[in-house]
Amino acid sequence: MLETNNITMQFGGLTAVSDFSITVADGEIVGLIGPNGAGKTTAFNVITGVYTPTRGTILFNGKNIAGKQPHRITGTGIARTFQNIRLFHEMTVLENLLVACNLREKPNLFESVLHLPGYIAREKKAREFSLNLLESVGLLNNANDNAVSLPYGKQRRLEIVRALATEPSLLLLDEPAAGMNPQESQELMEFIVGIRDKFKISVLLIEHHMQVVMGICNWLYVLDYGITIAKGAPAEIRKNQKVIDAYLGVD
Repeated sequence: MLETNNITMQFGGLTAVSDFSITVADGEIVGLIGPNGAGKTTAFNVITGVYTPTRGTILFNGKNIAGKQPHRITGTGIARTFQNIRLFHEMTVLENLLVACNLREKPNLFESVLHLPGYIAREKKAREFSLNLLESVGLLNNANDNAVSLPYGKQRRLEIVRALATEPSLLLLDEPAAGMNPQESQELMEFIVGIRDKFKISVLLIEHHMQVVMGICNWLYVLDYGITIAKGAPAEIRKNQKVIDAYLGVD
């Protein structure tokens, strides 16, 4: 589904990511780990169009999307969340999802202004779709709550569900377990696996919480100073000396 080939991202004389190559297959949950400043979020930003790579290709379902605008990339079927939650705080939970639904609609200004039948039908369809999504993830009772009023764990879940509202085939999660306690992290693991199975999508995630990474990922890539130092199954990565040194430091 996703294949990056020798992606390099430079900012002036600084190389944030160097020759970054990964693959994500249908139905996989793939983890991207490494110490702070390793280039993980930069890699996400390149894949999702925030940055245009200095060199390299990004193939999504066989088409090169490197350098495309973020909304164009989302339109191809890639959605993401952010390290810091970025909900629309002045909107309700339901309204956050309705905004995301607009990606798949073809709005007509004339119909919208006059509230013609075509506009009303699209709004009804989007509302029903959003309510069904909220019900499927246990947030239906919060549909009319202000998004910022939700507990932290539910805000994280809402951001993921809003990404799902764009109907992606690949979901990128940037540190979804950040700030969560062990119980919340366990629930998040079950949630991610559940949406992978229910919506038939693939997941690429950045995470420092090793319980989450080792518990749900099929394959791991490890970055350190922008360079891939290891890749393999979680059991292999757990014993890899380079990975241990990168996280713990060496004398």
